[in-house]
Amino acid sequence: SNLNINDVLGNYSLTLVDALDTLAIMGNSSEFQKAVKLVINTVSFDKDSTVQVFEATIRVLGSLLSAHRIITDSKQPFGDMTIKDYDNELLHMAHDLAVRLLPAFENTKTGIPYPRVNLKTGVPPDSNNETCTAGAGSLLVEFGMLSRLLGDSTFEWVARRAVKALWSLRSSGTGLLGNVVNIQTGHWVGKQSGLGAGLDSFYEYLLKSYILFGEKEDLDMFNAAYHSIQSYLRRGREACNEGEGDPPLYVNVDMFSGRLMNTWMDSLQAFFPGLQVLIGDVEDAICLHAFYYAIWKRYGALPERYNWQLQAPDVFFYPLRPELVESTYLLYQATKNPFYLHVGMDILQSLEKYTKVKCGYATLHHVIDKSKEDRMESFFLSETCKYLYLLFDEENPVHKSGTRYMFTTEGHVVSVDRHLREAPWKEFFPDERGHAAGSSLRRPAAPDLKVINSSSNCNRVPDERRYSLPLKSVYMRQIDQMVGLI
Repeated sequence: SNLNINDVLGNYSLTLVDALDTLAIMGNSSEFQKAVKLVINTVSFDKDSTVQVFEATIRVLGSLLSAHRIITDSKQPFGDMTIKDYDNELLHMAHDLAVRLLPAFENTKTGIPYPRVNLKTGVPPDSNNETCTAGAGSLLVEFGMLSRLLGDSTFEWVARRAVKALWSLRSSGTGLLGNVVNIQTGHWVGKQSGLGAGLDSFYEYLLKSYILFGEKEDLDMFNAAYHSIQSYLRRGREACNEGEGDPPLYVNVDMFSGRLMNTWMDSLQAFFPGLQVLIGDVEDAICLHAFYYAIWKRYGALPERYNWQLQAPDVFFYPLRPELVESTYLLYQATKNPFYLHVGMDILQSLEKYTKVKCGYATLHHVIDKSKEDRMESFFLSETCKYLYLLFDEENPVHKSGTRYMFTTEGHVVSVDRHLREAPWKEFFPDERGHAAGSSLRRPAAPDLKVINSSSNCNRVPDERRYSLPLKSVYMRQIDQMVGLI
């Protein structure tokens, strides 16, 4: 009965595993080494546990790979994170977990994976044939990394096949995807297209896969998707910081017609300004971020769903999600405007005031009465705390490295290097561009978007704007009115 409960735990020390690279980024080598040894000595995936393929991939597989790269990095930028007699145990554990997730990709007529798998026995006999687009299409960063580190194409191939299958099912008219699909028939069960739950990280990983692996088709898909989003989901005035009309908002629409489906947006959508920063669309990011920050100011947290027409929450809980903090951090990195430090301080003080309890930080059951639930999601340590820490830690090695690091959708830090851009097995596979999967990449002409590792994209916001509010005060007030703050 509680929409807020997500069956991700898996009985494999989820929070311990998910927080490994947070300890490293904080420079705490003794705790990092202790935690890694604890994981190596006590965590096993040989369990009769049914887990979500998506959550196990981004929270556990991604963290193991990130920690493995930190331990084996010859430069050791975060301090000495090496482990005595380390023999790639975390990489082997990641491999073991991924092999246990592979049955999800078998016996599906589309190549889109089942949403859940039992770590011992494979896909449960009563398994659901429906999955969300984000869950099935956001596995490529972790599976691709594993393939390239092991020199085994299997994992990247199944993840890439799932992305291409979903891409081929998009609407021929709008270019949009729905949020729930049947993995056997390819029929859209959920026809809602938006930026939040069910779709968010699908878009994120098209761009991040390109940044990490340099595969141009990933960028082509992202550019086409972004073009469709701007054409059908964006409402409001054309420019963020000038002109007349309502502030820009991204709404939920029918994937086939582009018609408005409802008047709510969910808190997961707050990740999108951060993604816009990565592609250099900073002005639009500033506007959307301001809208979510206004909601935070009103409630001291982000309700899971907010109805922008009614100016009230539709779903009241806040499980310590990181998305607004992530976008705040990335906007500060892009603009260096101290406004975003104030936003971070505001968020930090709200967390301390409303969610801190004796043994950690608790999910808010209700953002208005501030009642709590006895639960702290693992992403609180792997993302929310990490992004807040990095926001205020100007001297962090992550910031000293230029564009060396990228964050996964679970906030795990991954170094972008030449090694991950090599796919040794490619010479054994024919180029697929001539086949159906490749032909689906043809798209209406859209402006090519620069990505973060393009040196021409490093121009900061002009100095005269750096110390003023990122949004003109008239537009700030407009957004505050939109959410009932004034």
